[in-house]
Amino acid sequence: MSADYDITETLDVKGQSCPMPIVKSKQAIDDLESGDVLEVVATDSGSMSDIRGWAEGTNGVELLEQVESDDLYTHYVKKTD
Repeated sequence: MSADYDITETLDVKGQSCPMPIVKSKQAIDDLESGDVLEVVATDSGSMSDIRGWAEGTNGVELLEQVESDDLYTHYVKKTD
C-alpha cells in the first residue's frame, strides 16, 4: 500500500467484477470533496484498465497510482473538482 496519499475513504470491491468496481467508485467519488483521495481495493484484474479508463475519461477525477500486489489491485483516485 502507498503511504504517499492522505486517504479520505477506502472502497472495498473485492470479489466484484466489471462493471461494479467502476459503478461503486463513481458513487463514492461523488460523495467526496475536492482534493479527497479514494482508495479502491479490488480483486478483479480488469479493474486496472477499467479504472484507468474511467479516470482518464472523467472530468474531476485523477488517477494517482495503481498498485498490484498478490491478488489485490489497489487504486488511488483523487477528486479534483
